[in-house]
Amino acid sequence: MSKRRKTIYTSWSKPDPATNYVPLPKGIYRIGLSGEEISIYGYLFSLENENYQCWPSYKTIGKAVSMSKRTVMKYVAMLEEKCLIRVEHTEVIRKDGLKYNGTLRYTIRPFRDAEDYYNRQQMAKLERDTEKWRVQKELERRGVEFTPAGDAAS
Repeated sequence: MSKRRKTIYTSWSKPDPATNYVPLPKGIYRIGLSGEEISIYGYLFSLENENYQCWPSYKTIGKAVSMSKRTVMKYVAMLEEKCLIRVEHTEVIRKDGLKYNGTLRYTIRPFRDAEDYYNRQQMAKLERDTEKWRVQKELERRGVEFTPAGDAAS
């Protein structure tokens, strides 16, 4: 007869859903992010304090998400451009009054800002595509051959 081992949790080891999981916004997968961007955003999101801020180094982020420092720098810039985070340089003032560069401060922005940015980008692309289509149709109507830039054979 086999005995089942009963798992006993102590107060320090019991899983706590409020602290062991990071609930990312549902829309994170609809705004055109790469897997690397989602990974870094999720890591920063997991570190934020009550003011939506955290201070990890590029090296620390890279270690957590298995990326080089340079790769992390590239994707952090992309997250900032897409309005998901704000990155600010900080400075440290020593007792003798000398100023030194501090760590970067990451602020997780409201997700609505990223959605708005994505929607504006999509609308701009749609407007460009519509104008391109309109010009193409007008040129065809006039009997002019239309070859979009970048489509010509080399």
